[in-house]
Amino acid sequence: MLRTVLPRHAFVPFRPRLWQVCSYSSLRSLDIDPSRLTVTKTSTPTTLGDPKDLVFGRTFTDHMLTIEWSKTGGWEAPKITPYQNLSLDPATCVFHYAFECFEGMKAYKDKQGRIRLFRPDKNMARFNASAARIALPTFTGNTLIELISKFAQLESNFIPDERGYSLYLRPTMIGTQKTLGVGPPGSALLFVIACPVGPYYPTGFKAVSLEATDYAVRSWPGGVGDKKLGANYAPCIVPQLDAASRGFQQNLWLFGDEEYVTEVGTMNMFVALKDKETGQNELVTAPLDGTILDGVTRDSVLSLARERLEPQGWKISERKYTMPELYQAAQDGRLIEAFGSGTAAIVSPVRAISWKGKLISCGLKEDEESGQVALKMKEWIEARQYGDEEHEWSYLAE
Repeated sequence: MLRTVLPRHAFVPFRPRLWQVCSYSSLRSLDIDPSRLTVTKTSTPTTLGDPKDLVFGRTFTDHMLTIEWSKTGGWEAPKITPYQNLSLDPATCVFHYAFECFEGMKAYKDKQGRIRLFRPDKNMARFNASAARIALPTFTGNTLIELISKFAQLESNFIPDERGYSLYLRPTMIGTQKTLGVGPPGSALLFVIACPVGPYYPTGFKAVSLEATDYAVRSWPGGVGDKKLGANYAPCIVPQLDAASRGFQQNLWLFGDEEYVTEVGTMNMFVALKDKETGQNELVTAPLDGTILDGVTRDSVLSLARERLEPQGWKISERKYTMPELYQAAQDGRLIEAFGSGTAAIVSPVRAISWKGKLISCGLKEDEESGQVALKMKEWIEARQYGDEEHEWSYLAE
């Protein structure tokens, strides 16, 4: 069993100091300039087939957005061009030292046919934090939001009109300098591609079962688990395959001798339980201590819970909690429900967790696929994503 002996002060998350951001990132005078955008449309446009046949990440739109950066020249003019392969030298630093970060966000079509982004400012803030952590250039968030809006509008024909469908957007940044030397990249490429996606659960919720994983660690204090780096994802595939071989859909990542619950697969984890002493309902998720990804959906769930569940007597907590605590709550009949949260599914209900040879029920009846909190969160968040409820979270692409 893998254990850590890192000191508790290591839990302080990495925050780039001003000199680091200025040294490693583009200066504000060399920021992205949306007014310099050029658009070259494809000469061979494609059409979207039957939306019901969509598979996540397999179908891509006709165009892509690219912006090059260099240490000497800063950000170059943004370009929207036909979707195409990248040409990179075998010595490009991204291949050897993992200079890569990305974001996951969606564009939605409202009832009037307008295109909306959901809380893009949060994605841009996290994108910049990830880039700064690995010595890639940063930018003013609003500049990229403006460009992504134009890109999403251009590809709006790939967004089906039906509820539950959207355009998944993948902003990505890579170091492109040709070198085997280890140091800050002298050049980089920011690009955005998009794929149309359907409902995560096309026939309704399907609760998943998890394997509590303590033999592999997703993130650790002082590391980069709170950043959206490609290097965080590949090492999680083998444990996921191991869990699948034993009949479980995902890993529930535990940390330390205390077996703190951190994340579920690539999602943030929430549990609803009753307080042992008072019986008060509590919605709990792990705190942002540098080991947890600052999920946009996570923040949205917390905000909505404080807005709508607290007045009903709920306690909303960002705190450390452990697997033994969950087990005891389930034994006492106090575990109400559990779910993951993320961009792809919004929420993913959990039926059971395997831990130390025990299968722990997470509050669902045999004929239930979701608890009430998860159902409500999906309903409330979708109302803002699709513009049914006008809210500052919904950014109208114009």
